[in-house]
Amino acid sequence: MKTLPLFLLSLVLCTPLQAQDKTADSTPAAPVPARRPAPAPLPDDVEKRSVKIWSDGTRMAAHLYLPKNRKPDDRLPAIVLCAGTGGTKENTGGRLGPILAQHGYIALAFDYRGWGESDSRLMSVEPQPKLNEKHELTIQVKALRGQMSYAEQTEDIRAAVSYIVGEPGVDVERIGLWGTSYGGGLVVWATGNDPRVKCLAAQVPGMGAGPGPAAMKYAYDLATKQARGETEPVPVETGKLTGALARYTTMRRNPVKSIGFSALEASAKITAPSLFVVAEKEELSGNDVVERVHQDLVKRGVASAFHIIKGITHYGVYAEGFDEATRVEVEWFDKHLKK
Repeated sequence: MKTLPLFLLSLVLCTPLQAQDKTADSTPAAPVPARRPAPAPLPDDVEKRSVKIWSDGTRMAAHLYLPKNRKPDDRLPAIVLCAGTGGTKENTGGRLGPILAQHGYIALAFDYRGWGESDSRLMSVEPQPKLNEKHELTIQVKALRGQMSYAEQTEDIRAAVSYIVGEPGVDVERIGLWGTSYGGGLVVWATGNDPRVKCLAAQVPGMGAGPGPAAMKYAYDLATKQARGETEPVPVETGKLTGALARYTTMRRNPVKSIGFSALEASAKITAPSLFVVAEKEELSGNDVVERVHQDLVKRGVASAFHIIKGITHYGVYAEGFDEATRVEVEWFDKHLKK
């Protein structure tokens, strides 16, 4: 299958820019994934704790998974789990978090702002009145939900890393990032730009070669319209998904938020050990770019592994390929975070 011209968005979405790029017109629509298995009951030896993370003034909902047998003076490695498109802390993170805790990690799964149970970013719909002495005001706003925004979601990942660094019992020199699909591309970017991240695992990551000229022109033209108030400053009524993705009725594309983001470029700055788990029959973006990133890391002397799960498509990593992917990822974290 033809490789998508953009760093693939995740579980179900083509990238926002690609939707307007005429070079991608021949690319088949992404299939809709089957329902993922629900998390198993919490194991008796794992503690689950609900916490709140502040990301640029907005609260994000999160779950901490901790081994119950930890001692007060233990300093354990920690892993932040980053979902793909439409994903929340309840699904893949909710399955993987307890497994990691049983292997001696503190795991953090969270919802991006405006997703799942996290608070929304807010946009005022009327001029702001005068502030009171506490810099407070009352105003009508729109809640921004389901926004596809590389800029904001990489901020959310940075906030999640910052939260886990401050968690008692965490060894701040042993922080790992895990991401899947769209989240896989995000964690590649985050690892290249955050020296606190000491180990990476990205499964079926969205990492295409970048937008074409038509896509970039559309994005910059849209940015001008947003800045001048000629269209919605943030898509709420606009930006709806179409075709096979129309079932995701609460999600919105905003190509402007993709400008300047490149997981591929960020990968050139990665120095942390990095694992890439891919599907042999990847149908959304192909594996060529991911393998190229892996080979570049190896050439630069960075520990890297490229693992192919045979016989599965993109979404198989959440179903028949889940056990293999999890085994390989846990082994990678054990090797590089338990020294």
